[in-house]
Amino acid sequence: MEGLPTSVLFCCDHNAVRSPMAEGLMKKRFGQRIYVQSAGVRHDQEIDGFSIAVCDEIGIELGRHRSRSFEEMAEWGDDLGAFDMIVALSPASLRHAHELTRTSAVEVLYWPIMDPSGLAESREEKLQHYRNARDQIDAKITETFRED
Repeated sequence: MEGLPTSVLFCCDHNAVRSPMAEGLMKKRFGQRIYVQSAGVRHDQEIDGFSIAVCDEIGIELGRHRSRSFEEMAEWGDDLGAFDMIVALSPASLRHAHELTRTSAVEVLYWPIMDPSGLAESREEKLQHYRNARDQIDAKITETFRED
């Protein structure tokens, strides 16, 4: 794709950890120049408190984010084929994105970002895993969406 896309959808398993972080990071960097949303394969969890905390550290507010699934987006009238790009952050969301866009000219990317939930015992260790995921996503945004 030449230049910046006009719309990007980030997706993961539950739209509770990685994809909301990616949405927030992208919105912080590009403001309203790029339409950005996020979704999950399933909507069975709300936004993760550790995701909120590590994004607060860098000035991104996720506390009002409401998790949603691909199915809910479609029910609400969002056309997934209308996005310029879908960025999948998990294997399940990659499969789902390919399924939903097989008849559309949507670019689908895969960024294998590990889900940090459940990786540690102590609060500080958990926060460090979430920071690592946040920073990996931020680096991929920088690498992928360069402004020339």
